[in-house]
Amino acid sequence: METYKTPLDAAFHALSDPTRREVVSRLTRSPAPVKELAAPFAMGLPAFLKHLRVLEDSGLITTEKTGRIRTCRVRVERLAQAESWLSEQRAHWLAMTDRLASYVETKMQEDDGNDG
Repeated sequence: METYKTPLDAAFHALSDPTRREVVSRLTRSPAPVKELAAPFAMGLPAFLKHLRVLEDSGLITTEKTGRIRTCRVRVERLAQAESWLSEQRAHWLAMTDRLASYVETKMQEDDGNDG
């Protein structure tokens, strides 16, 4: 198992794989048993369980065994932490592009004023 410095690092590592992103996406709709989650993927159950382990270790999902059925649930609060970080980055870059656009407009107006 890899060790990450922060829960956010672990979350983004887990979400870096398309299979794991699909599993998280499916679990945002409702909890599901492992067998149901694994069905759409062209891989053996042992390989699929490795993906679930990464998601569980990252804190993005939890699993609970009742009898012979293991059910997975998304941990919305952990997913929200990743979304919050992405929102902060988006806001930062939007502000940067807004400032750049304002600067370019100002320069264009100055240049238009100097043409006369």
